[in-house]
Amino acid sequence: MAACEFSRQPAGESIDLTERERQILSLMVDGLSNQEIAYRLVISESTARFHVSNVLMKLGVNNRTAAVRTAIQLKLL
Repeated sequence: MAACEFSRQPAGESIDLTERERQILSLMVDGLSNQEIAYRLVISESTARFHVSNVLMKLGVNNRTAAVRTAIQLKLL
């Protein structure tokens, strides 16, 4: 049985993503990997990974799927 994943972000609290984090999130929604994000934004893969990690943390989730789902639910994009 799979565990349910819920956002740890408190209801009604605004999500303060930087412009770069919004770009990263948009590319995550498009299904790009860290390597593809890095190539698209002309940054290193470790920098892409760092930004993805920040997005996950700020959304209060622990994986990309949950981040995309939360972003859509909260109309962040």
